[in-house]
Amino acid sequence: MMKEYTLREIAQACGGKLVCKDGEGQNTISNVVIDSRKVTRGSLFVAIKGERTDGHNYIVKAYDSGAACVITEHPSDYGEPYILVESSTQAIKDIGEAYRKKFPNIEVVGITGSVGKTSTKEMIASVLSEKYIVHKTQGNFNNELGVPLTLLAMPEDTEVAVVEMGISGFGEMTRLSKMVRPTVCVLTNIGNCHLENLKDRDGVLKAKTEIFNYKAEDSEIIVNGDDDKLATIEDVYYHFGLSDKNDFFAENIKNSGENKITFTLCHDGKKYPASIDALGNYMVTNALAAAAVGTLLNMDMDLILKGFKNYVPVGSRSRLVQTNLVRVIDDCYNANPNSVRAAVDTLVNIHAKRRVAIIGDMKELGENEIALHKEVGEYIKNSGIDVLVTVGTLAKYIAEPIDNIEKYNYDTVESALDDIDTVIHKDDVILVKASHSMHFEDIVHFFEQM
Repeated sequence: MMKEYTLREIAQACGGKLVCKDGEGQNTISNVVIDSRKVTRGSLFVAIKGERTDGHNYIVKAYDSGAACVITEHPSDYGEPYILVESSTQAIKDIGEAYRKKFPNIEVVGITGSVGKTSTKEMIASVLSEKYIVHKTQGNFNNELGVPLTLLAMPEDTEVAVVEMGISGFGEMTRLSKMVRPTVCVLTNIGNCHLENLKDRDGVLKAKTEIFNYKAEDSEIIVNGDDDKLATIEDVYYHFGLSDKNDFFAENIKNSGENKITFTLCHDGKKYPASIDALGNYMVTNALAAAAVGTLLNMDMDLILKGFKNYVPVGSRSRLVQTNLVRVIDDCYNANPNSVRAAVDTLVNIHAKRRVAIIGDMKELGENEIALHKEVGEYIKNSGIDVLVTVGTLAKYIAEPIDNIEKYNYDTVESALDDIDTVIHKDDVILVKASHSMHFEDIVHFFEQM
C-alpha cells in the first residue's frame, strides 16, 4: 500500500490545476499507472501521449475501471476529478520526485552502468531482502517514465529501494538522480553503448556519473574497480571486481556451465565460500557489488551469501532453456560489444558437442558501429565456438574477420528462421544475442517449439 498521497498534494507537486468537487482534494490514491488496462479502484491514471498511442483516448475507460483521478493535458469533459497539466510526462516525474521525499529515512540504492544493470539490481535486491523490506525496479523500468513509476510503487513499509537507472544521452541521468536522490550509488562498468549520443567511453562516463548530481547528503559510491574509467572516480567507499586490488574480489571461480558458479569471496582479509545459480562468470562481479552494498548497509556475511543463493535471473538475460533437441542461452534482451563478449564467454563455458552463437545487430553504437562489430568478430574468432550465425545489416560485419569457423549470414530474423533448422544439430548449445529491437525472442520461441 502506498503512503498517503492526496490529490491536492499531487496537483501541487506537478504544478497542475485540480478540478474536483469540494472536499475531493483530500482523497488519496492507491497507485499510479500509465496503462489504462492496469487501472484499479483508486488509481491515478496519467494520460501520456506516446509514439504509438495517446493515453488521452483511454480516459473514459480509466474512469470506468475505477480511477480516482486522471492527469491530462486537455480540459476533460469525461469526468472528475482530474488534474490539468501542460505535460503529463513531466507531471509524472514531478509527482514521483515528491513521493520519494515522503521516505526521508530509507536507503535508496541507485544502479547504473553500461552492462549488467538489471542483473546487478536483482542480485543486490536478493541480498538486501535477507534483512530488509526491499522495493526494486520491476523488469527494466529504468528510464524517465519507468523510474518515477518505480518510486510511486514504493509501499509505505519500504526500508530499502533498489532503483535501476538507464540513459541514452546527456542530461537524462541528472533528471533521474533528481527524482531518486540515491543514498548509495553503484556503477557497474563503462562500455561502448549509446555512442550515437555519447560519442565514446569518456562521454559514457560523463553521462553515467551525472548520478552524483543529486545524490543524497552523506551518500556513498560503490564502483567496479576493474573498469579503467570508473577507477578514475574519487571519493569511492568500496571498489568491487575480480582483481585483488579491490575491497571485494573473487578467487577460485569455477563455472559448471549448468547454472552453477562457485567462488571464494574475499574482503577485509577474510575469505568466504560462495555460490550462485547462474550461467555467466560476470555474475560473480554482480555478486561482489551486492556484497559491497550489503556490507555498507550493515549486513552480516552469512546473510549476504544466503542472498546469492536466492538470486533468480529475470527476463531474457542468460536464461538457460532446455528444449527437446537443443539447449538455448536466451540472452536476447539487449546487446553491446561488452555484453556480447561476456555472453560468448558464457557459451564457451558450457560442455557441448557444438557451440553455436546466433548474434544480431548491436544498435546505437554511433559512427564506429562497423568497426565495433568487427572487433566482436575478432573476439569470437579465437573464443572456441564452433558455429556463428549473424542476423542483420550490421551483424554481418561480425563475421567478416572470421575464417576459421563455420558461419552463416542472414539479413533478417525471418530469413534466418526459414533456414535455421538446417544449421542446428541435435544437442547443440545455442547463444541467442542481439539488441532488443532485433526481436530475437522470436528465435528463442522457435527453438522452444522444436
